[in-house]
Amino acid sequence: MAAKEDFYKLLGVDKNASDAEIKKSYRSMAMKYHPDRNKDNPAEAEVKFKQIKEAYEILSDPKKRAAYDQFGHAGVDPSMGGGRQGGFTAESFSDVFGDVFGDIFGGGGGRQRGGAQRGSDLRYNLELTLEEAVAGTDAKIRVPVLVACGECSGSGAKKGSSPIICTTCHGHGQVRMQQGFFSVQQTCPTCRGNGKQIKDPCGVCYGQGRVEETKTLSAKIPAGVDTGDRIRLAGEGEAGERGGPAGDLYVQIQVKDHKIFTRDGANLYCEVPISFPTACLGGELNVPTLDGKVVLKIPPETQTGKLFRLRGKGVKPVRGGAVGDLLCKVQIETPIHLTKEQKAIIESLSESLTGGGKQHSPQQHSWTDGVKSFFDKLTG
Repeated sequence: MAAKEDFYKLLGVDKNASDAEIKKSYRSMAMKYHPDRNKDNPAEAEVKFKQIKEAYEILSDPKKRAAYDQFGHAGVDPSMGGGRQGGFTAESFSDVFGDVFGDIFGGGGGRQRGGAQRGSDLRYNLELTLEEAVAGTDAKIRVPVLVACGECSGSGAKKGSSPIICTTCHGHGQVRMQQGFFSVQQTCPTCRGNGKQIKDPCGVCYGQGRVEETKTLSAKIPAGVDTGDRIRLAGEGEAGERGGPAGDLYVQIQVKDHKIFTRDGANLYCEVPISFPTACLGGELNVPTLDGKVVLKIPPETQTGKLFRLRGKGVKPVRGGAVGDLLCKVQIETPIHLTKEQKAIIESLSESLTGGGKQHSPQQHSWTDGVKSFFDKLTG
């Protein structure tokens, strides 16, 4: 019997390759040598395919890989006590495509004996404007998803055929691996715990029982959602394997930044610039809300940074509760591009404000007193 080729060389990786690198190379090589892709020489391709699969079965398992690294093929050869019972088979080509689809859609957890397995849950990130999130909307989304193959009705077997009892585990879904005095039971690598294998795979889904399809769905987004919320669409996830139920689709909400408002829970915040004369003498401003304009009254002698609360002009939370408020923070705007006459008026105003014995700038006066006290302590 000819000596077996080194498993690492078969997969085109070095001995220090990570699990991810081994899996990536395996998928690439398996797709390359799949018999359906090599119509000119399918027999040779099938032999190569089986060798690649055997190499991956060993190197993807930490214990088997360690045994192989230490003892070579003897460490995993069943005839020498190092391998599992029954040896390797590659009757089902669906494993390759299962790995590919599992990487794209997140996998579906461990397989269950008997074949039927619930499909994986999927996630879709949906961006909304603040207005859409507050008012609610109907969103149309397109989702790439695995659905039951129409050709084989999800069985994975070619029309007119059906799965057979697994020749490795004889329908048990488990095999025993003997290592010296120790015997370890593990999931059958041929049928992946199903107890059955497909001798004649479907030509459309290659035995996977599922195919990729892009679905257009309507997601009803309730009013008041915020970033981090998610909506569950039951049964719109990945189709189950071997007739199992479909998973769910979770629509993850992300609210875009708004040019005017900032949201904090049920409340909205915005900054409102006001002129120096308005801050001194008072006045009225038109302030935008999500419901339209409202009039904000500015009292005389308003200081910059003051918050004005407009009750009920915020957001009604999606989980219920009172509508929040709109908090407007005023910022006094310093006039620019002054003429000589305007500068003279301001200078005259400044002289007037510094005379007369009254404190027209209480915050400045308080800050000046604090600075003086600070330096007095340093020099004292």
